[in-house]
Order: sequence, then structure tokens, then C-alpha cells
Amino acid sequence: MRNNIIIAFFLLSTTFCFSQTEINWWDLARIDYTEKFFPAYDQNFLYPEFSDHMKSLEGKKVAITGYFLNIDPSGKLFILSKNPMASCFFCGMGGPETAMELEFRSKPNFNTDDVLYVTGTLKLNADDVQHFNYILTDAVAQKMN
Repeated sequence: MRNNIIIAFFLLSTTFCFSQTEINWWDLARIDYTEKFFPAYDQNFLYPEFSDHMKSLEGKKVAITGYFLNIDPSGKLFILSKNPMASCFFCGMGGPETAMELEFRSKPNFNTDDVLYVTGTLKLNADDVQHFNYILTDAVAQKMN
């Protein structure tokens, strides 16, 4: 009986320890693109083809570290980037796989280029060109020192 209690305690404690999967920017970089015409904009966009690894994480809780970017004057769009603002993808130093959109539980209070550790539910976006390829929903962040 005592052994069963110890085993149950061990299994429960390991479940709590691994409640999210750590991902990194190399995981996000494993993506291919094909050109696809979007009639609403009357032009071609790069359509992402996600790796099997990333597809297996969709809808699951993940964690990643990156630079916080607050580029939207309305305060509605928040980004986590592999690189600081001066060298992020829209400044010419990478591709769309080097940033992800953050949908926070509550409005964040971070500054641009703060290094954050963010957890959230991974959403893969291949169709909506108004949003990033990678989106973390229900995001929670803590500032790294």
C-alpha cells in the first residue's frame, strides 16, 4: 500500500512538472512556404507548410523565450520575436518564422525589447494573412532578468 502511494505521488508530481512543452526558435524555423494567391488582396502571399513536429503541438500548452515587441499604437497587437526590434523580421533580419503573435489573458505591461518567458496555447495559422503564422493564445508572460 505504501509503495502505491509513493508511485501515485511520483506520477502526479511529474505531470505537474511537464505541463507545457518548451519550444525554441529553431523549432519554429522548420517551416516551408509556397506562394498562394489571396483574392481579397489581389496578390500572392507565402503560405506556410508547418513541420510535423509543430503540427503535433497545435492546441497544446507551450513555452518560449523571446523579445517583446509592442508595435501597435492601439495596444491590441503584441509580438514575441527571436530578435530585438532593430533586427526583427520586418526590419529585414529574418522571416515570419522569427516572430509570433501573442494573445494575452490580460493586457501586458512590458516594454519593447524586454526578454520574456511566455506560455500559452499554440495555434498554427496558415490561412489568415492578417495574423502571424504562429499565435500563442491565453498567453502569460514573465520578464527575464
